[in-house]
Amino acid sequence: MTEQYKTVYEGGVGEITEKKSRFIATVRPAETEEEALAFIEEMKKKYWDARHNCFAYILGERQETMRCSDDGEPSLTAGRPMLDVLSKTGLTNTAVVVTRYFGGTLLGTGGLVRAYSSAVQEGLKNSRMITKYWGTRLIVGTDYNGIGKLNYLFGSKEIPMMDAEYTDQVRFTVLVPAARVQEIIKAVTEATSGQAAVEEKDSLYYAVIDGAYICF
Repeated sequence: MTEQYKTVYEGGVGEITEKKSRFIATVRPAETEEEALAFIEEMKKKYWDARHNCFAYILGERQETMRCSDDGEPSLTAGRPMLDVLSKTGLTNTAVVVTRYFGGTLLGTGGLVRAYSSAVQEGLKNSRMITKYWGTRLIVGTDYNGIGKLNYLFGSKEIPMMDAEYTDQVRFTVLVPAARVQEIIKAVTEATSGQAAVEEKDSLYYAVIDGAYICF
C-alpha cells in the first residue's frame, strides 16, 4: 500500500465556452475500471445530442491505470490533454468526461487542447479533493492512572482518538499513520512505564474531512 494518495471525494461540473462551442466537464470519483466505464456511459446517455463525449481516467494508488479517448476529435487533442491535467494534479481513482457541443467554428489542434484542458481544470475547481492516508488502528489499554499521560501523548503527537471505552480498564482506539506505528507504540510504552498494552487492530485508508477523520 502507498502511504498516501490524492483523489476526488465529491465530483463536480465545470463549463467553458470557446468560439461558441460549449465544453462541459463532469468529474467523478471511481475506484475501479467498471465504475469509470459506467460513469462514461452515463454521461454519453445524458448528453446524447452532443458532438463529442471525451474521457480520461486514472486508477490505482500509484496511478497504475490510465485511459483516455478523443471520441472523434483529432488525435491527441482531447483525451490526452485531459489525462495530463489529472496526472499533473496528482489525482488517482478519478474520471472525467468533457462533453462538447459544437459551435460551428473549428478551433484547430492547439485550440482544442487548450479548451479540453481548461474544461477539466474548471471541473476540478468545482470538485472536492482529499488526500487518503494509509494508517493502522491501535487499541491501547491502560488503568485509570494512565489516562492523563496518554491523552497528552496523543495530543502532542497529533494522533486522533477514534473511541474510548471506560470499564475497569480504559481502552483507547487511535488512528496512526502506518509509517509511525512503531514510533507511537514505543512512545506509549515509555509514557506509561510499560503499563499500557497496545494491540494493532487493522489497517485502512483515512482522510481528514471538515476537521473529522473518516475511514474508508
